[in-house]
Amino acid sequence: MKISASDVRVGNLLEYQGKLWRVLKKNHVKPGKGGAFAQLEMKEIHDGTKLNERFRSEEKLEKAHVEPRQMQYLYLDGESYVFMDLETYEQIQLTTEDLSGQAEYLLPNVDIQINFHNGNPIGVELPATVTLEIADTESVVKGQTAASSAKPAIVETGLRVMVPPFVSVGDRVRVNTDTGEYMERADN
Repeated sequence: MKISASDVRVGNLLEYQGKLWRVLKKNHVKPGKGGAFAQLEMKEIHDGTKLNERFRSEEKLEKAHVEPRQMQYLYLDGESYVFMDLETYEQIQLTTEDLSGQAEYLLPNVDIQINFHNGNPIGVELPATVTLEIADTESVVKGQTAASSAKPAIVETGLRVMVPPFVSVGDRVRVNTDTGEYMERADN
């Protein structure tokens, strides 16, 4: 299936140069002169080599044919993340390396889509946003006007996020899984 470079998301699997690649980072750039483009950082699934490639926004890329399965993230077992197939109740384990930066968005008992290519798990499709609880952040001094517009916070999974000054420990926030940026405060 062909998709345009501007529609590629972090975690997508692409067939490029005869190999299977996972998108690690995406940066969409609109220069003042010339057409917009997508800068993709990709990692080859089998040997782990990385590639930075620039594609025109309208350029078509081949999305890898994968078998998506709905699974539930259960728990972290040492260095492995354990998932359960919601239909067969079969459990599989993925390492931190397999998840390549996506582990910080996983919460126990959350349903997630795992993609299989030739019967092997090759990637996790995260939702566009996740709701996480703030575990630690700086307190704001009342009347402090010289403060920056954002402060660092650590969410329950260990991910570091920049949040507005009004967010405090215990608040639940929505985080964009593509960029890792704070979006909004979530209803408790």
